[in-house]
Amino acid sequence: MIRGLPGEKLVRQGLADFQSGLCTIPACLVRIARPRLSRAGLMPQSDPGQFSEPELQLYDLLKLEPGDAYSRYNALVRELVSFENALDRRYRKTKN
Repeated sequence: MIRGLPGEKLVRQGLADFQSGLCTIPACLVRIARPRLSRAGLMPQSDPGQFSEPELQLYDLLKLEPGDAYSRYNALVRELVSFENALDRRYRKTKN
């Protein structure tokens, strides 16, 4: 379902990290995208015991790395939005 979509590699890593219970930058991104990923059947609906406020956690993780956390946050969120929009289009095509 996600092969060839923009940001595929980042989302695949995030899904793997999420399933392993890790709090990483990619895992935060998939938790932000959870509603759309769940709708497409890529994540479970429930979120028992997972970290809350993924947007804040993402920003905190980015602050630990070199560079401008704000710019990187915005770039990652834009990439995620591109992925989500492409996923929604692909999902709608499979449902029709």
